[in-house]
Amino acid sequence: MTPPVLRSALDREDPAFVANASAMRRLVGKLDELLDEAAGASRQAATARHRARGKLPARERVALLLDPDTPFLELSPLAGAMTDYALGGGMVLGVGVVEGTECVVAANDPTDLGGALTAVSVRKLMRGLEVARQNRLPHIQLVESAGGDLRGSGAADEPEDALRRNLTHFAESGRMFHDVTELSALGVPTISVVFGSSTAGGAYLPGLSDITIFVRGQAKVFLGGPPLVEVATGEVADDESLGGAEMHAAVSGLADQLAEDEVEAISMCRDAVAHLHWRKAGPGPVTARPDPPVHDPEELLGLMPVDLRTPVEIREVIARIVDGSRFEEHKPRYGPTLVCGWATMGGFPVGILGNNGVLFSEAAQKAAQFIQLCNQVDTPLVFLQHITGYMVGREYERGGIVKHGSQMINALSNSTVPHVTVILGASYGAGNYGMGGRAFDTRFVFLWPTAKIAIMGPKQMAGVMEIVRRSQLARRGAPVDEAVEAARTKAVEDFAEAQSLAWYATGRVTDDGIIDPRDTRTVVTMALSACHSAPVTGARHYGVFRL
Repeated sequence: MTPPVLRSALDREDPAFVANASAMRRLVGKLDELLDEAAGASRQAATARHRARGKLPARERVALLLDPDTPFLELSPLAGAMTDYALGGGMVLGVGVVEGTECVVAANDPTDLGGALTAVSVRKLMRGLEVARQNRLPHIQLVESAGGDLRGSGAADEPEDALRRNLTHFAESGRMFHDVTELSALGVPTISVVFGSSTAGGAYLPGLSDITIFVRGQAKVFLGGPPLVEVATGEVADDESLGGAEMHAAVSGLADQLAEDEVEAISMCRDAVAHLHWRKAGPGPVTARPDPPVHDPEELLGLMPVDLRTPVEIREVIARIVDGSRFEEHKPRYGPTLVCGWATMGGFPVGILGNNGVLFSEAAQKAAQFIQLCNQVDTPLVFLQHITGYMVGREYERGGIVKHGSQMINALSNSTVPHVTVILGASYGAGNYGMGGRAFDTRFVFLWPTAKIAIMGPKQMAGVMEIVRRSQLARRGAPVDEAVEAARTKAVEDFAEAQSLAWYATGRVTDDGIIDPRDTRTVVTMALSACHSAPVTGARHYGVFRL
């Protein structure tokens, strides 16, 4: 039986829709500007110097590696936003098709601090390794890295602050060595192509890979470069004799293949992937030609309210992202603030959970059952978040909201099918967790530009803190200075607002990127395709449900 086509009650002339669409277009415009900057628009002089050395920019290396006319799902393109680091985090990361095989591709950007491994780029590299591991995707590293960033978090740091941050960064970054090696042990191939200097931590990236390709006259791999060697041992050595490509190909054995130039190196990498004869372990899509949505995806721009305290009619979103706008809803009359049901996206079967308001006990119980049902039939889950949390208050606590919310989180935690989450608007408190937040082994998390992620809404946080302060003053018998309290409350709200923004979250690599709402179906479909490189198998066992 074919699922019914969702009807739409959308009025494009409605003032609220027009206002929403106008606000979203401004945010999408800002997104496009930041993506241009991350792609190198702000580093043109550095790119020109790089080209003058006969080298290709990181994005051109990636483009040459990928099969022509195939999509590239870039991950965390705005890493570094709202930090001291440059946009992009010194690395291009994503999932692309090489010789017909979906692979994770991580390319150091030598025009940003020489490709140095900063706190942001390490997070990004670690995220790529996680995606490769979870989804059983071959991992390709296009290496040109000056090693660890010795500046701390920024050139303006005091020496003590820089040292403290360096030590923390150093202690955390060692995990990437473990994860590269673990991939190989799991049978997931790792390939490194070295284009330039690869020092210290950067040297281990090829050292731990299954297959290595070095570019003659450019690749230089050593634990300690000439300056460090001279300081440490007194030995004076040049780059080539210490760690040049030819030496590693003929003497140390670190290089498996020696390429004459970058184009040949990339061609060798493509050949290496072809020789893997890699096969997906998941069932794949049910059709090669899925129907587009009946309703116009352009209308997604006007669906998210400007005021995120307002619920969105999530069926209107679903109708514009699923194949043929067909959706078979589960328990439509029970727990109506959560919409659950089955659909396909890009031909891949999915179970969708979307917020239509705050989560009450009934909605949480419905979610727990639906998650189990999808696991029974090995169907991936797609979460559409716009959630202020679980309902609070005396009536709801007595009604078991903690117990029922725990049932939902239990089902989610033990679910083993792939999860893909899109945060449309609010993502507050435990609602973030229950609706497939990053902490629950979610394979991919994407944000709309309107997304806000926090322990609670900024106004609520500021209000709670004000109540706490007033209570403290009352216990001490101290007077309340209303002007001071108002200023403090405003400062807390402004701080919480800034740190809840999508730009802040994505800059710290807590998600996989901010997307144009109109691209939601395409992005989720690409993510699902990557997930199907691994087996898609549902859970058969759960923790104890408190009933």
